[in-house]
Amino acid sequence: MSMKATVASPKIEEKRKKNLQWSTKARNAALGSIVPIILMIAWEYLSGTGVFPPHLLPAPSIIFQSLLNMAVDGSLWGHTGITLYRLFIGFLIGTAAAVVVGAGVGYFAKAESLFDPLIQAFRSIPSLAWVPLFILWMGIGEPSKVVLIAVGVFFPVYLNIVSGIQGVDRKLIEVGKIYNFSSLKLIKRIILPAALPSFLVGLRSGLGLGWMFVVAAELMGASTGIGYLLVYGQNTYSPELIISSIVLFAILGKITDSILKGLESKALHWQDTIERKA
Repeated sequence: MSMKATVASPKIEEKRKKNLQWSTKARNAALGSIVPIILMIAWEYLSGTGVFPPHLLPAPSIIFQSLLNMAVDGSLWGHTGITLYRLFIGFLIGTAAAVVVGAGVGYFAKAESLFDPLIQAFRSIPSLAWVPLFILWMGIGEPSKVVLIAVGVFFPVYLNIVSGIQGVDRKLIEVGKIYNFSSLKLIKRIILPAALPSFLVGLRSGLGLGWMFVVAAELMGASTGIGYLLVYGQNTYSPELIISSIVLFAILGKITDSILKGLESKALHWQDTIERKA
């Protein structure tokens, strides 16, 4: 009997931890929804009493109805799908380029002296400044939009990788050299894993900036996408469409960031972090 209890206890403990994690997530989600709900109730009330003119700031119920209508006629899914596609491809390209360049610049001092000043100069260029150049080079098709998003994603990921690599404990590098690791193996086996926390933060920052660059990208002659809905709402003087597009950006941005945050928590479960106050 005692042997069965001993075998079962780890499973019970694991189940208890999972239930605790789910309850914590549910509590955090409930807490996080309090402020938005209060703001929407106040917004609805002020719109209903005429404090907010409906032709400038429609009530949340009108925004919801606009989104529902687009969902029913299918246009919502088409615009959302193409925007997510552009973001995903641009995010992958920008991240891949940042990993390659950032690893080299972070590890090799000569590479930093050679490339970093130019990269930092490019980083200060506003996103809209790239638009005419990319249209000239690649037209108004998908390549110019994807490349613009990749440019936006590149810089925060690059900066965090360089910072993470240069902050790696010197003792870990010395251990790799003792085992005669090549430079490539040293980067792959020691430096990149040690720089993982900074890299994951860079991914979340890059994703956030990628959403900002999506808007600029979809101003480049797009006929679909959430950014296109913004422009269409402006041209047709439809504030409910403009705000619906902004709400979509907020919701999708939050969902994608939550996905990366979940991956970050799983990848860094080994970290012994401080226990925050409730």
